[in-house]
Amino acid sequence: MYIGTNTGHTTLERQTAGETDRTVPIVAKFTFGTHIIKYKISEKAAEVTKMVRENIPIYKTREENVAYMDQILPIKESFDLIRRDLFIGGRVSSFYFINGFNSDDTMLKIMDSLLKVKAEDMPENVWDFSSACIPYVEVEVLFDFDQVFKNLLSGVTCVFIDGYQACIAIDCRTYPARSVEEPDKDKSLRGSRDGFVETLVFNTAMMRRRIRHPALIMEMQEVGDSSRTDVAICYMGDRVDKELLHNIRSKIKSIQTDDLRMNQQSLAECLFRRKWYNPFPKFKFTERPDTASACLLEGKVVILVDNSPSAMILPTSIFDIIEEANDYYFPTLTNVYLKISRALINVMCVFLTPVFLLFMQNLNWLPKVFAFVAVKDTVNIPLIYQLLMLEIAIDGLRLAALNTPSMLSTPLSVIAGLVMGEFSVASGWFNSEVMLYMAFVAVANYTQPNFELGYALKFMRLELLVLTALFNWWGFAVGTVLVVCSICFNKTLSGRGYLHISLK
Repeated sequence: MYIGTNTGHTTLERQTAGETDRTVPIVAKFTFGTHIIKYKISEKAAEVTKMVRENIPIYKTREENVAYMDQILPIKESFDLIRRDLFIGGRVSSFYFINGFNSDDTMLKIMDSLLKVKAEDMPENVWDFSSACIPYVEVEVLFDFDQVFKNLLSGVTCVFIDGYQACIAIDCRTYPARSVEEPDKDKSLRGSRDGFVETLVFNTAMMRRRIRHPALIMEMQEVGDSSRTDVAICYMGDRVDKELLHNIRSKIKSIQTDDLRMNQQSLAECLFRRKWYNPFPKFKFTERPDTASACLLEGKVVILVDNSPSAMILPTSIFDIIEEANDYYFPTLTNVYLKISRALINVMCVFLTPVFLLFMQNLNWLPKVFAFVAVKDTVNIPLIYQLLMLEIAIDGLRLAALNTPSMLSTPLSVIAGLVMGEFSVASGWFNSEVMLYMAFVAVANYTQPNFELGYALKFMRLELLVLTALFNWWGFAVGTVLVVCSICFNKTLSGRGYLHISLK
């Protein structure tokens, strides 16, 4: 897995239970491309910061395997890395596991069965031993250290037994995870109320529960040299777009990164290098298993990342992002009405304040029927500055709400409402009309569930406001064209248009 070649004449004396003193190299030489890097391994820990994965085969004796494992892993320094030596069938065996991952009850039953094995009953090969002596389903035989370290650091118990040139991996993990509950973001009105959690196998199980079809495939990939994060590619084999699937699979395999710091967001940035000037999202995220399952049945690809409570859906169009799962739990007429209402509100979020500013700059264009919308009270601050200040103030209130303790949320909300409402108008900073329209825009942003789309619409609105203030109707026209072009010429991961995505 890690070490290419070991060199050096300096040795390290090790004393292990049931074995004599032996020597192991203290200097390890690692090959990284065309560079050779030497790492000194101290007596306390393997001080290796970056190592190359190589398929180092399992050694012939348990003593060699244990010495190599103790050399690489900080057994003495890290309290949760545990090695336990036991006698199984008259042979010395070494158990490696991580405290906090093992199911104590399951492991107790397995060890009770193993300790009952007699010396004359020990099979000649490791395959027969794993089949006859371990009363558990999830057992795997490993023959290289790359797989050993991967399984061990993922929580799997690894066992080395004298006489077997292999490692036995017993997967009796119990994940530290929160219970399945309704997500705070994607609230359900009439549908199921379970939501994705941070544990990958739980998320795949919730989708498998909804789609009991043999065509449902969940491929496991690994991303990150250090984090080695599990990534699951889920699709229906008989409905998925093969070209899209091949594109996603090849992109994930070609990712060269040390870790996925921000889980799914880091993966999204590795998959698609977005243009900074186009803020519209390339992916759709959901925390609801029913939404992800419905997308799978439509022929789309769902990507799950371990430690992330949401699913990434590909391909994605603007219509997929705007729609909401709750729409499908109502009759057709209600469904259509909700979609049209949401689309109109999103359009108003972009154009309401720029159109208001345009008419205030050209009062002669204002029809007599709408003469009442004209600003009557004059303040010292121009309209454009009022609108921009309120845009920032609303984001400030949003950030404050995220960090406000729950016990103080109610009194602080009242204070913020008074300050941002009547007092701000009475002080002469803002017009009441500006406060009304900005309040509508702030609330209307939450009519669609996608957080990224909300900020994309906000940036388009700011662009329109600035251009309208600088160049009047010419700026408004150019800004409108830029908004339309940002949507029409936006490309998704599949390379298709943002407005329409056809699936096989």
